[in-house]
Amino acid sequence: MIFYYQARTEDGAQKTGTIEAASYDLAVSSLQRRGLIIVKLESSEERQPQWKKFVSYFEKVKDRDVVIFSRQLATLFSAKVPVVDALRILITEASSDTLKVKLTNVADDIQGGLPISQALGRHPDIFSNFYIQMVRSGEESGKLDEILNYLADYLERSYDLTSKARNALIYPGFVLGVFLVVVTIMLVVVVPKLSSIILDLQQDVPIYTKVVIGLSEFLRTFGVFFLVLAALGVIFVWRYRLTPAGRKSMSRIQLSIPVFKDLYSQIYLARFADNLQTLLSGGVSVVRSLEISADVIGNEIYSEIIKEARDSVRAGSPISSALARYEDVPQLVSQMIKIGEETGKLNQILATLSRFYTREVNNTLERLVSLIEPALIVFLGLGVGIIVAAILVPIYSISAGV
Repeated sequence: MIFYYQARTEDGAQKTGTIEAASYDLAVSSLQRRGLIIVKLESSEERQPQWKKFVSYFEKVKDRDVVIFSRQLATLFSAKVPVVDALRILITEASSDTLKVKLTNVADDIQGGLPISQALGRHPDIFSNFYIQMVRSGEESGKLDEILNYLADYLERSYDLTSKARNALIYPGFVLGVFLVVVTIMLVVVVPKLSSIILDLQQDVPIYTKVVIGLSEFLRTFGVFFLVLAALGVIFVWRYRLTPAGRKSMSRIQLSIPVFKDLYSQIYLARFADNLQTLLSGGVSVVRSLEISADVIGNEIYSEIIKEARDSVRAGSPISSALARYEDVPQLVSQMIKIGEETGKLNQILATLSRFYTREVNNTLERLVSLIEPALIVFLGLGVGIIVAAILVPIYSISAGV
């Protein structure tokens, strides 16, 4: 860590500068050995402006930054660069200020004598339990460079899988959002001006025109209340998601939505197989691997299934038998794992399962995108067409009658 100091020499001369030390006490000792009388000593973190501290408090380290850091650390470690030196190098390369601060603390802790896994474990908001257990396994087995490469490969696969699923749904979501905004503006601003012409003439209008005019009046009268109610609903759902019952309900909804349930199921099965394979390859025990996989899988339903399977394995059952009891786990998974257990090639089987479900996710995403885009075009066309027809058809009829 870098410390900024103001000090005086024994003859009273003022001196300022910086010193690198693992802790505040070591910085003080080092300056005193130079014969300096310390006036002021601050760490680089303390010297940050208050606004920057406030912003960094809410800044979250992106998954992409953790993936890049892990790959770079694995590369430097394979090149036999000492871990503290490797971290100091990566601190200068980190794009996130929050990550720089965290890595500086990790490097200081390691330099102060803590194991790498324990130093990383002090920052659970960045490094998951899965991450820590893999590093600890590498430390205990003496194969940390190999484990770091396993870990970097896994994080890249996991990030790619999640990114593809997220990015595939961004475009439809954006288009739908813009459509709702445009329709709302038309109903609130444009339709009232045109509908006043129609209503003033007291002519009979089609039922769909009455519906559009009624919807316009509703939005103009109760739109603000509706917006507040929607905001309160979003806040309620967000807070409910933070409770155990809420997480379980949301997880069950994910696996029940007709169009998306297969996609979510494939994502979680691919993640489970990849997690378990990576942990077992790193030398983590089966029971502990299942426990960690349950914590990081990201879905409460599958998390409970894996935890119950862990308890069964602890009692002496094979993984395949423990998983075969659940409807949310396809027979393919339990049968493939059974083959791996019987042949002693469980790692290879899990890797095959992970690749299979990753391909299934990609194929499902392609099918969904190919279906959603034309469906959106039809939906947008119908929505705009109904509004335009509801206003223009009566006006055209009136003008034709005149």
